[in-house]
Amino acid sequence: MALALMLTLAMVGCQQGGEETTDLKPTEEPIKIGAVVSLTGPYAGLGGPEKNVIDMEVAKINAEGGINGRPIEVLIEDDGTDEKKAQAATAKLIDKEKVVALIGATGTGQTMAMRGDVDKAGIPQVSMAGGTVITQQFDKLVFQTPWSNTIVVPYTLKYLQGKGYKKVALIADDGGFGKDGIAVLKANLAKYGMTAVAEESFKPEDTDMTAQMTKIKNAKPDVIIMWTAGANSAVVLKNAEQLKIDIPIVGSHGNARMELVKGAGAAAEGFRFPAGKILLPDEYGTDSEEYKVAKSFVDEYTKKYGEAPSTFAGHAYDALYIIVDALKKLPADFTSAQLRDEIEKTKDFIGIGGTFNYSPTDHNGLKESDLVMYEVKGGKWVIAK
Repeated sequence: MALALMLTLAMVGCQQGGEETTDLKPTEEPIKIGAVVSLTGPYAGLGGPEKNVIDMEVAKINAEGGINGRPIEVLIEDDGTDEKKAQAATAKLIDKEKVVALIGATGTGQTMAMRGDVDKAGIPQVSMAGGTVITQQFDKLVFQTPWSNTIVVPYTLKYLQGKGYKKVALIADDGGFGKDGIAVLKANLAKYGMTAVAEESFKPEDTDMTAQMTKIKNAKPDVIIMWTAGANSAVVLKNAEQLKIDIPIVGSHGNARMELVKGAGAAAEGFRFPAGKILLPDEYGTDSEEYKVAKSFVDEYTKKYGEAPSTFAGHAYDALYIIVDALKKLPADFTSAQLRDEIEKTKDFIGIGGTFNYSPTDHNGLKESDLVMYEVKGGKWVIAK
């Protein structure tokens, strides 16, 4: 069911940029944006925070006068972490709701399933998933807010190379993000002096990976790389502990959430993963604009929802505001083509994932310097050494 996130339109004028904004009137037409997120299924732990952010920020934007005096309305559809449902949700948002842009999906496979309808309608899509394929299989209408695997994999392998690891075991889910990550890993291992001695996979809905982890243990790798984003990442860590696997495990940016740490418990101790600086905003430097943006976001989210935001919440923030910033620069009678063009002009946008610079050939816009390596210690994350 679509969840309309809309301002109560009877508003008083508010101050913005030193000038009083025009009162929004109940008869004014809202700007409709669609969002496809995973509120159920294996990626529910990612989609939940994404929805939270959209709720919080749309209310805030509208309370400050909306976009050029018009409220925005974000219609959210749950894809259930399913590609067919993502496509159906996209068709509904485009054909029935007449949205001007789409945010989503949460997952790589679901994002790619939306592409046919996006291309047919000619409206821009800003994905919150991290698969390389999303922007490497270039589509002028499709943009991305997470760091793609082509950014994160080299960063991760450089870190592991610095630790002297040579023999690597790979394990991933067989969904879009996992498959994409494994492909990028295998294409880059040799560049960093590493070889894969084992490669295992599991389905996103699996609840036991003992067989796969036993094979990995017998292969005697120096390090295990787990590339997945689902809740069952915690199962891999718990299975490793049960099998007494005393080998370092390094994850993907898809593991940057407390759901994994809480789900794995003691088995998460020592687990490392790369992610943006939002998890510890001080890493930006407390006198920087990046710190101010991240700290404000973390504080507002924590106050409203009772816990700190994950990086996935940040991906939703970035996707929403990249679209909103573009809309603010357009005339009242803008077209989707004009909106697409304005999104592509995004430059030096300080978001939660990093500083975005899109171009006609780069619809990801981030770089390795936006990442840091974390380690789980005492049920919390710290900067890894």
